[in-house]
Amino acid sequence: MERESMEYDVVIVGAGPSGLAAAIRLKQLAAENDQEVNVCVIEKGSEVGAHILSGAVIETRALDELIPDWKERGAPLHTPATDDRFLLLTRETSYRLPTPPQMHNHGNYIISLGNLCRWLATQAEELGVEIYPGFAAAEVLYDDDGGVVGVATGDMGVGRDGQPTDQFAPGMELRARYTLFAEGCRGSLTKLLFERFQLREGVDPQTYGIGIKELWEVDPARHEPGKIVHTVGWPLDASTYGGSFLYHLEGNQVSVGFVIGLGYANPHLSPFDEFQRFKTHPDIRPTFEGGRRVAYGARAISAGGYQSIPKLTFPGGLLIGDTAGFLNMPKIKGTHTAMKSGTVAAEAVFAAVAAGRGADEVAEYPEQLRQSWLWEELYRVRNIKPSFSWGLWAAIAYSALDTYVLRGKAPWTFHHKPDHAKLKKASECPKIEYPKPDGVITFDKLSSVFISNTNHEENQPCHLTLKDASVPVQFNLALYDAPEQLYCPAGVYEIVRNDDGSNPRLQINAQNCVHCKTCDIKDPTQNIHWITPQGGGGPNYPNM
Repeated sequence: MERESMEYDVVIVGAGPSGLAAAIRLKQLAAENDQEVNVCVIEKGSEVGAHILSGAVIETRALDELIPDWKERGAPLHTPATDDRFLLLTRETSYRLPTPPQMHNHGNYIISLGNLCRWLATQAEELGVEIYPGFAAAEVLYDDDGGVVGVATGDMGVGRDGQPTDQFAPGMELRARYTLFAEGCRGSLTKLLFERFQLREGVDPQTYGIGIKELWEVDPARHEPGKIVHTVGWPLDASTYGGSFLYHLEGNQVSVGFVIGLGYANPHLSPFDEFQRFKTHPDIRPTFEGGRRVAYGARAISAGGYQSIPKLTFPGGLLIGDTAGFLNMPKIKGTHTAMKSGTVAAEAVFAAVAAGRGADEVAEYPEQLRQSWLWEELYRVRNIKPSFSWGLWAAIAYSALDTYVLRGKAPWTFHHKPDHAKLKKASECPKIEYPKPDGVITFDKLSSVFISNTNHEENQPCHLTLKDASVPVQFNLALYDAPEQLYCPAGVYEIVRNDDGSNPRLQINAQNCVHCKTCDIKDPTQNIHWITPQGGGGPNYPNM
């Protein structure tokens, strides 16, 4: 069956904050200039916001620029930040540290980023943007000269054996003069574009963190709307980058999460279990006693910052948002930078469309980005995240020097190494014993995945592909004690054996996948390749 085709001026892959900001800005410019620009956004989640997960505290700078009257329009920013606390945890107690200036949240709001994206989608649709959730971009389309001319959505109704079922429907080609890739962290198509157009030449490898989050309804007596708590230290050792957040939203809700840098060395470490253990700390546990966990999710974040930003343009396409890596890690914020990248890209693309161009390289975008506040913001904090490779105490000392004395203007730039290359062999590292979950404050992976509302059509090809099927046992298990069983926060990877313990083999429970992409990042030989499953599959996050 032939694929149908639809033509647009601009196609945007991903309905996150950067993609929706770009769509809105394109339509604003079209209206201001009395010109028609056809814009389409496709989203692999079942609805806009279904796959969106963040802390989140938002700095409204980019939103103010894009939609100045967002308050009057009913944007879901209901809880102003009121109280910042930064704690160092030991096993038994905590010490309050001075809050770094980047982490001051006066004027910011605690939000559900998923709900903000849902609201942004309504603003985009009112302007005439076409948004299609439940359609995963599975293929990049190229012209005869090798330039990008759009994307194709994945076929629906393909069986586990790769053959069409009676429910088969071919994907659709969405062709465009320009395609904006807003896939979020470790985008599957973006990864292919990196290779095809050599977009990572001359820049540092991207580094990542895994963020694991729960949403709780807590006892009203323990709820303080607007309160923000960040911690470092226990349960992690001083050589492992990571920390937590607790954000008190409206409605007796608290977002709690833990972020661990994926450059950790010990293959016995389980980010999920470190998060569960964190909640048992005597200064943390009381927040959740008498409460109820209502949602769970996980996602990777691009944490490399300034020195890891790739080349952002190629013939017919641009990279925006977290797929390019605009997170300000010391500030623990990326929504405002993602939205800014989307609006700057939209302005450059609109000018190109208005000039009758198409399928060429919009070099104006990175040039305009370098003149924006986004570029300056990321440049000034570029050395803080890599300093943590020296350990927590040295990093805190250097970060203070960089922030208060050098003010981000050091005459040097530190560099990153790829996360997967930092994993040590299992025999070189101590094993970690994690306590069993109590089902009250701490939980197991499967019960957590259940409340993420994750679902995939079972009769479809596995979207977690292996370049070499022998590697998980002969290499990962033999040398690293199968770390995929631990770094995955959803129980997707499992070493199973015969009853007598023989014949170990990797079982992939793809149904559990929450699309965090951690496996694609942390696998020591980069043997796991994450591709998009059938559109609409994955988690369905409420209020995350």
